[in-house]
Amino acid sequence: MDLLNTLVDKGLRRELPTRDEALAVLATSDDDLLDVVAAAGKVRRHWFGRRVKLNYLVNLKSGLCPEDCSYCSQRLGSTAGILKYSWLKPGQASDAAAAGVAGGAKRVCLVASGRGPTDRDVDRVSETIKAIKDNNEGVEVCACLGLLSDGQAERLREAGADAYNHNLNTSEATYGEITTTHTYEDRVDTVQKAHAAGLSACSGLIAGMGETDEDLVDVVFSLRELDPDSVPVNFLIPFEGTPLGKEWNLTPQRCLRILAMTRFVCPDVEVRIAGGREVHLRTMQPLALHLANSIFLGDYLTSEGQAGKADLEMIADAGFEVEGTDQVTLPEHRASGGCHDGGGLCGSEGVGACGSEPAPQGAAQDGPQTAEPRTGLVAVRRRGAGTDLAPNA
Repeated sequence: MDLLNTLVDKGLRRELPTRDEALAVLATSDDDLLDVVAAAGKVRRHWFGRRVKLNYLVNLKSGLCPEDCSYCSQRLGSTAGILKYSWLKPGQASDAAAAGVAGGAKRVCLVASGRGPTDRDVDRVSETIKAIKDNNEGVEVCACLGLLSDGQAERLREAGADAYNHNLNTSEATYGEITTTHTYEDRVDTVQKAHAAGLSACSGLIAGMGETDEDLVDVVFSLRELDPDSVPVNFLIPFEGTPLGKEWNLTPQRCLRILAMTRFVCPDVEVRIAGGREVHLRTMQPLALHLANSIFLGDYLTSEGQAGKADLEMIADAGFEVEGTDQVTLPEHRASGGCHDGGGLCGSEGVGACGSEPAPQGAAQDGPQTAEPRTGLVAVRRRGAGTDLAPNA
């Protein structure tokens, strides 16, 4: 297929595909799916070999959020029966992180619900970062605390944070339909603050919220322009008790196409399969490792994930290896900081601004593929942080 050959060549050169090409990936048929995976897999292996980076989530503060993000079980007005608790103490968070590190996680992601941290919250998280790093040699720490105020990213960096996560989630055009208590521009501003402070920026998307193919391409192109080092691809977990609790728009095949498109647009960044892979990829998860070079180990913030042992077995059975703390995740040109030029168009000489090409007529599908709801796969987390039970790691 000429399209795939072109995309592989561009991916090896870090050249930005056109919007038409990205949309065409999402519009490929199931008959062509393995060809799409094989092509994107060549780009993935070129930049990351067969290594899989493991990340581990620690939910520092669960529920009770004043924001109204429609996808979130912790949102204002959610009736999902999730765990609700205030801040973990630094020692508790360090113990939770240690379980993930023992399971092979290289990065610990510290997440707290809420609009954004107060200065006191930043102090609290700074103590937690120190406790984790003192007890776990070589571990990376990423903070995810919501919208940042001026100076907070710098303070987290001084405390030892390596990265900051804040997802764009969906396209700018549809963001207001998902969240009303803050704006898309607020999210972009926080990612830029993290970049400016010297933190490795982590920003991704959520698929399955009823968006169009054009929306998916828009948000991934916007991410390319922002130039984060890590792009988590979440697949909506439809929690009962949230506005999107009945949105079951994904199939395993569509998830793979979304991951492949993300890899072609962001060839040399850490593409991470994040929340919802067990719910929507299901038995196709091993194929996704040919597209993404990073996953979360064990459970998520408010939902249970696949058993940590099963994650490790899946990686080994698929012929991949867990990335060690002595290995550098990013390619040398990114790890050295040489690829962050502010424009986000690394290796894309001669290409117009992201998203400037018109959408092709008829290339995208009429709408998201539908799937039979698999509600039994959505399980609320009842173990790990905030409980007396051992975590899944």
